Amino acid sequence: MEEDVKTEEAGEIIEDVKVEEKPEKPAERKEQKTVYNRTGYNQNRPRTQGGPGGNYRQGRTYFRKKVCKLCVQKLKTVDYKDINMLRKFVTDRGKMLPRRITGTCAKHQRVISRAIMRARMIALLPFVSK
Repeated sequence: MEEDVKTEEAGEIIEDVKVEEKPEKPAERKEQKTVYNRTGYNQNRPRTQGGPGGNYRQGRTYFRKKVCKLCVQKLKTVDYKDINMLRKFVTDRGKMLPRRITGTCAKHQRVISRAIMRARMIALLPFVSK
Protein backbone atom coordinates (compact mmCIF):
# COMPACT_ATOMS: atom_id res chain seq x y z
CA MET A 1 0.00 0.00 0.00
CA GLU A 2 1.21 3.44 -0.81
CA GLU A 3 0.55 6.51 1.29
CA ASP A 4 1.16 10.14 0.49
CA VAL A 5 3.08 11.80 3.26
CA LYS A 6 3.70 15.52 3.31
CA THR A 7 6.79 16.71 5.08
CA GLU A 8 6.86 20.18 6.56
CA GLU A 9 9.83 22.32 7.30
CA ALA A 10 9.33 25.63 9.00
CA GLY A 11 5.64 25.66 8.05
CA GLU A 12 6.16 25.14 4.31
CA ILE A 13 5.31 22.03 2.31
CA ILE A 14 8.45 20.89 0.53
CA GLU A 15 7.31 17.87 -1.44
CA ASP A 16 5.13 14.82 -1.42
CA VAL A 17 6.98 11.70 -0.42
CA LYS A 18 5.59 8.29 -1.27
CA VAL A 19 6.22 5.67 1.40
CA GLU A 20 5.84 2.03 0.49
CA GLU A 21 5.22 -0.59 3.11
CA LYS A 22 7.70 -3.40 2.94
CA PRO A 23 6.14 -6.82 2.51
CA GLU A 24 6.71 -9.09 5.47
CA LYS A 25 9.33 -11.72 4.96
CA PRO A 26 8.26 -15.29 5.62
CA ALA A 27 9.48 -16.55 8.94
CA GLU A 28 12.91 -17.98 8.46
CA ARG A 29 13.57 -21.42 9.86
CA LYS A 30 16.22 -21.77 12.43
CA GLU A 31 18.75 -24.41 11.62
CA GLN A 32 18.22 -27.11 14.22
CA LYS A 33 21.16 -29.16 15.17
CA THR A 34 20.42 -32.86 14.72
CA VAL A 35 20.49 -34.54 18.10
CA TYR A 36 20.87 -38.28 18.31
CA ASN A 37 20.28 -40.33 21.42
CA ARG A 38 22.19 -43.46 22.38
CA THR A 39 20.20 -45.66 20.02
CA GLY A 40 20.95 -43.43 17.02
CA TYR A 41 17.43 -42.00 16.72
CA ASN A 42 17.04 -38.38 15.62
CA GLN A 43 15.27 -36.67 18.54
CA ASN A 44 14.33 -33.52 16.59
CA ARG A 45 12.35 -35.40 13.96
CA PRO A 46 8.59 -35.21 14.63
CA ARG A 47 7.18 -38.64 15.33
CA THR A 48 4.12 -39.28 13.23
CA GLN A 49 3.91 -43.05 13.12
CA GLY A 50 3.35 -45.12 16.17
CA GLY A 51 3.91 -48.71 17.00
CA PRO A 52 1.44 -51.42 17.64
CA GLY A 53 -0.56 -49.17 19.92
CA GLY A 54 -1.60 -46.91 17.06
CA ASN A 55 -0.64 -43.50 15.81
CA TYR A 56 1.68 -41.62 18.17
CA ARG A 57 -0.18 -38.33 18.00
CA GLN A 58 -3.65 -39.76 18.39
CA GLY A 59 -2.89 -41.81 21.49
CA ARG A 60 -3.25 -45.46 22.17
CA THR A 61 -6.07 -47.58 20.88
CA TYR A 62 -7.83 -49.59 23.52
CA PHE A 63 -8.79 -53.23 23.28
CA ARG A 64 -11.29 -55.43 25.07
CA LYS A 65 -9.96 -57.64 27.82
CA LYS A 66 -10.04 -61.29 26.83
CA VAL A 67 -12.15 -63.58 28.95
CA CYS A 68 -11.22 -67.15 29.84
CA LYS A 69 -13.42 -69.47 27.76
CA LEU A 70 -13.18 -72.22 30.35
CA CYS A 71 -14.29 -69.93 33.19
CA VAL A 72 -17.32 -68.86 31.14
CA GLN A 73 -18.25 -72.51 30.52
CA LYS A 74 -17.47 -73.27 34.20
CA LEU A 75 -15.24 -76.24 33.35
CA LYS A 76 -13.01 -77.51 36.13
CA THR A 77 -11.17 -80.16 34.14
CA VAL A 78 -10.19 -80.50 30.50
CA ASP A 79 -10.37 -83.91 28.85
CA TYR A 80 -7.13 -84.71 27.01
CA LYS A 81 -9.14 -86.83 24.54
CA ASP A 82 -11.13 -83.79 23.34
CA ILE A 83 -8.79 -82.90 20.47
CA ASN A 84 -11.10 -80.36 18.81
CA MET A 85 -11.04 -78.18 21.90
CA LEU A 86 -7.30 -78.62 22.45
CA ARG A 87 -6.50 -77.59 18.85
CA LYS A 88 -7.80 -74.09 19.65
CA PHE A 89 -4.95 -73.71 22.12
CA VAL A 90 -2.20 -75.03 19.81
CA THR A 91 -0.63 -73.30 16.79
CA ASP A 92 -0.52 -74.89 13.36
CA ARG A 93 3.12 -75.77 14.07
CA GLY A 94 2.20 -77.65 17.23
CA LYS A 95 3.23 -75.08 19.85
CA MET A 96 1.03 -74.15 22.80
CA LEU A 97 -0.45 -70.67 22.58
CA PRO A 98 0.38 -68.35 25.51
CA ARG A 99 -2.21 -66.89 27.88
CA ARG A 100 -1.94 -63.37 26.46
CA ILE A 101 -3.16 -64.65 23.09
CA THR A 102 -5.81 -67.16 24.17
CA GLY A 103 -7.08 -65.10 27.11
CA THR A 104 -7.25 -68.02 29.52
CA CYS A 105 -6.66 -67.53 33.21
CA ALA A 106 -3.54 -68.94 34.89
CA LYS A 107 -5.41 -71.81 36.52
CA HIS A 108 -6.95 -73.02 33.27
CA GLN A 109 -3.75 -72.45 31.29
CA ARG A 110 -2.02 -75.00 33.52
CA VAL A 111 -4.91 -77.44 33.03
CA ILE A 112 -4.80 -76.96 29.24
CA SER A 113 -1.03 -77.40 29.04
CA ARG A 114 -1.25 -80.62 31.07
CA ALA A 115 -4.00 -81.94 28.76
CA ILE A 116 -1.96 -81.03 25.65
CA MET A 117 1.10 -82.82 27.00
CA ARG A 118 -0.96 -85.94 27.76
CA ALA A 119 -2.54 -85.87 24.28
CA ARG A 120 0.94 -85.64 22.76
CA MET A 121 2.18 -88.62 24.74
CA ILE A 122 -0.53 -90.93 23.37
CA ALA A 123 -0.17 -89.44 19.86
CA LEU A 124 -3.50 -87.62 19.67
CA LEU A 125 -1.69 -84.34 19.04
CA PRO A 126 1.68 -83.96 17.27
CA PHE A 127 4.72 -82.61 19.07
CA VAL A 128 5.66 -80.62 15.95
CA SER A 129 4.10 -80.38 12.52
CA LYS A 130 6.05 -80.89 9.33
